[in-house]
Amino acid sequence: MIQKIWQAVVSLWRVKDVRRRLLFTFGFFTILRFWAHIPLPGVNVDVLRKVFSGNQFLGLLNIFSGGALSNFSITASGLNPYINASIVFQLLAFVFPYFERLSREGETGRQKIEQYTKIATIPLAIFQALGMYALLKGRGIIGDLDFLSLVAFIATMTGGTFLLIWLGGLISEYGLGNGISLLIFAGIVSQIPQELTQTTMIASQGGNFLNLLVFLIVSLGVVVAIVWVNEANRRVPVQYAKRIRGRKMYGGQTTYLPLRLNQAGVIPIIFAVSVVLIPSMLGQFLGNAGNEGIRNAALFLSDLFKQDGVVYNLAYFVLVVVFAFFYTMVVFNPEKIAGEIQKQGGFIPGIRPGKPTADYLNYISLRVTLPGALFLGLVAVLPAITQGVMGVTMMVLGGTSILIIVSVVLETAKSVGAMVQMRGYDKFLEKY
Repeated sequence: MIQKIWQAVVSLWRVKDVRRRLLFTFGFFTILRFWAHIPLPGVNVDVLRKVFSGNQFLGLLNIFSGGALSNFSITASGLNPYINASIVFQLLAFVFPYFERLSREGETGRQKIEQYTKIATIPLAIFQALGMYALLKGRGIIGDLDFLSLVAFIATMTGGTFLLIWLGGLISEYGLGNGISLLIFAGIVSQIPQELTQTTMIASQGGNFLNLLVFLIVSLGVVVAIVWVNEANRRVPVQYAKRIRGRKMYGGQTTYLPLRLNQAGVIPIIFAVSVVLIPSMLGQFLGNAGNEGIRNAALFLSDLFKQDGVVYNLAYFVLVVVFAFFYTMVVFNPEKIAGEIQKQGGFIPGIRPGKPTADYLNYISLRVTLPGALFLGLVAVLPAITQGVMGVTMMVLGGTSILIIVSVVLETAKSVGAMVQMRGYDKFLEKY
């Protein structure tokens, strides 16, 4: 088995375009790790790391920033402002006809929405930078800044977010797979050795190796289940009518339209975690307000949305399910697919072409998406349930991280496979 995997890697390396894109991707990851260790001036990094090690919420944010937040580097804000802006414009496409038309205009419309998204990222990044400054100042990690220093602080953090957006665009164009997803993936993976080391040390001190072993076995089972669900699909048969042109007969074959259980991929997880962290971020931001009522409200909000709390995990579960349905509606257009099938002389057996076909595909899509969305939501909160039952609370990496890692690996593997197929490596893929 290992020999076959090694032969597959060697064969992939021989494909010039794949090799070039792979080297580009690793080069961009190196730049990302370099940026994550350039700290902003005036921040006591040692005190900051102690605060992060004792705060589960900040620890989760630090994982998604690839350790940049605990170092408080120039990329400490991460991609959260950009992701939140993307969510806003995805929702606007359902409310305003203008954005709906843009979403249906193909590449031109997508570029226009991307431009609007980047513009909306600016105020969100500024707000997040102000929140981080208030949090650090309240904990004595950073001192009072004058106006110009504060402007430089905010500009640097906002600029760091756009550096990541720019790097993600380069990876999408010259590397392997989706750049934004790969940046989040790289940030999570870079923290795994540190998290495993800390977890093992705490487990050895507490003597609960058995619970840790069970937790790791459950995590392995979750990985297998995620792979199975991501690859599962409902095959809708499509029959093409026979057509006679001259002396030749065309069509008459039967094919299948695969509808995946998880058509949205990793996007619902990224969207959900970005939204569910907002209450805790607001609580941290308003916790040092001068008004006692605001401080009490911020404390209540922070306690209500604690990462190991019922409200946080219930909201997380619901958001994952909602975003799975929402994004599936965005990427899957039954009217367009029904029109393409009709143009090519095809039909679904027992279903009339046109609108009945579109309604049938929508019916199937909703019912196929439901188990996939429920599975994603369950996996997202399963580590919290496991930690509560077994008492293994030292693992900051959870279902969110596992889902993103597995999903990104699968999507990237499919992207590489498509590149190889385009270059005539069909037999190679069948063999391995």
